[in-house]
Amino acid sequence: MNHATPHVGTPVSTFTQLLSSTRRGARLARLLAVTELRSRGASQDLTERAELVVAELAANAVLHGRVPGRCFRLTLTLGPGADRLRVEVTDVRGDLWPWPAPAEDGPDALPTGGRGLTLVTALADHWDCVPYPPSGKTVRAVLTTPADG
Repeated sequence: MNHATPHVGTPVSTFTQLLSSTRRGARLARLLAVTELRSRGASQDLTERAELVVAELAANAVLHGRVPGRCFRLTLTLGPGADRLRVEVTDVRGDLWPWPAPAEDGPDALPTGGRGLTLVTALADHWDCVPYPPSGKTVRAVLTTPADG
C-alpha cells in the first residue's frame, strides 16, 4: 500500500549566534536580528518590534548577566509564514533573574532604569525566563503578527 506521508508543516527558521558580553555585542545582536528577519521575509512591524526587544534583552544580558570571558547567546526562531518569532537571549548569570519595573511612579519605582522589561512587555505577546543549565538563564519573548497585518 502506498500512503502519502502527511505534510507536518513548513519548517521553522532558526538563527543562533554567540556574542561577546559587551556593548558592542549587544549592538551587534540588534543588527543581526534585523538583518536576519529582513532576509527571511518578516513583516516590517514584526522586525521593528523585534529590534527593540532584542536590543533590550541583549543589553540586559550584558549589564546584568555578564561574567568576564563568557558570551551571551541570541537565538531567533521564525515560524512558518514569518508571522511568529521567538527571541531567546541566554546568559551565564542564573542567580540574577529579570523583573519588570513597578507600573506606577512612586517610592518603589526605579528612578534611573529598570523600564526596559516594561517595554518588552508592551511589544511582545509574552515573555518569561527559564533556567539554562548548568548555571545560566534564558529570557524568551514571543512576538506575532496580527492576522489582519
